[in-house]
Amino acid sequence: MKPDIHPDYHQVVFRDRGAGLTFRTGSTIASEATIEYEGQTCPLVDVQISSASHPFWTGRDKVVDSEGRIERFNRRYGREGARNAADNDMSKDGQR
Repeated sequence: MKPDIHPDYHQVVFRDRGAGLTFRTGSTIASEATIEYEGQTCPLVDVQISSASHPFWTGRDKVVDSEGRIERFNRRYGREGARNAADNDMSKDGQR
C-alpha cells in the first residue's frame, strides 16, 4: 500500500436513537461528538435507521397485494400460459 493516501481508519460508535441501539465498529467517518463506550472514548455518529429500527429487518413490514398481482401473474404465466408459449414456439419452427 502507498503511504499517506488512505483515510484514517479508527473505532467509531454508531447510535440509533429511535431503537436505542449502540454499537462500535471500525470506520473512516469523522465526527466531532464523542461518547464513552466500554471504557474507551470514541467518536459518535447518530443514524436515523439501523437494522434495529428498519421495518424490513424488524418484521414490522407488511406486504400488501392491493392490485391482485399474484393472480394477474398466474393468469398470464400460469400453467395455461406456459403451454400456450410452448405451442407458439413449436409452431414457429414448423414442427409439432
